[in-house]
Amino acid sequence: MSYVGPDFEPPQPRRSRRGPLTVALAALVPGALLGWLVYETVGGSGDGGGSGEAAVRSSPPAASSAPSDDAKEPSAEPTPSDAPSTSAPAASGPLKGKVVVIDPGHNPSNFQHPTEINRKVNIGMNWKECDTTGTSTNDGYTEAKFTLDVAHRLRTLLEEQGATVKLTQDDDRPYGPCVDERARIGNAAKADAVVSIHADGSGAGNRGFHVILPGAVHGGAADTRAIVAPSRDLGERVAGRFVAVTGSAPANYIGDGSGLVTRKDLGGLNLSTVPKVFIECGNMRDSKDAALLTSGAWRQKAAQGISEGITSFLRA
Repeated sequence: MSYVGPDFEPPQPRRSRRGPLTVALAALVPGALLGWLVYETVGGSGDGGGSGEAAVRSSPPAASSAPSDDAKEPSAEPTPSDAPSTSAPAASGPLKGKVVVIDPGHNPSNFQHPTEINRKVNIGMNWKECDTTGTSTNDGYTEAKFTLDVAHRLRTLLEEQGATVKLTQDDDRPYGPCVDERARIGNAAKADAVVSIHADGSGAGNRGFHVILPGAVHGGAADTRAIVAPSRDLGERVAGRFVAVTGSAPANYIGDGSGLVTRKDLGGLNLSTVPKVFIECGNMRDSKDAALLTSGAWRQKAAQGISEGITSFLRA
């Protein structure tokens, strides 16, 4: 895939609606090279190979020293699991009639509920922990706080376009939801698109973002075959706009420089019946990426890039 700046729009039509989507493999090479050039411009890359896993963190976060421009902490009063936070759609706009589910990764209180989040849930073809605590920067700014802040900014941007927006959680429950429930929330909403927001916890020197796409899984309660193509289209558009708006480059430690990674081990993807992707916005354990992730101005850019990618997908 090629990232060519602010006017980037993937040329392929959505396969699920307008025919086959042909991904030109040759475009990945110039995309990776251009991503590397952008990366060098914004601070350079490091060596090393972190895991890049989206759901492998379990240690409690350190005491937060978050910047002053963070969003106000929402209420901790729990709500029923089948009633996620929902926006009132705008009166008009290009996304009127569209439903978008935003899935802020983890929950600020997960670390207080180790028994609950460590219990296994069925993710289709196997079992996995309900949820994890998420990671944090070395200074204690948690992934859960980051994901909620970006989710709030993204919700505002999408509502301005006329979309109905639902959050899987808004720090309004004691923990979770579990990964299987996160998928069910998007499915029950009959979402036109779902984006799960994360930040990685890889090694220092590992920088950049990556978008995780669902692989073809068919077995047990999982069947992603119908959503693989539209999810890839969604992921490509989100990745392209994220590059253009934030100036961040595709990860230098996973995805071969493309910014795209396909996985079959994430319950939130395996159990989804609607187009869905994850985005790891950067690496919280790298000081240069952490400086971006803890900046309110940069988080606004991140939300803008994701919003533009979703909008491009829904209007295709």
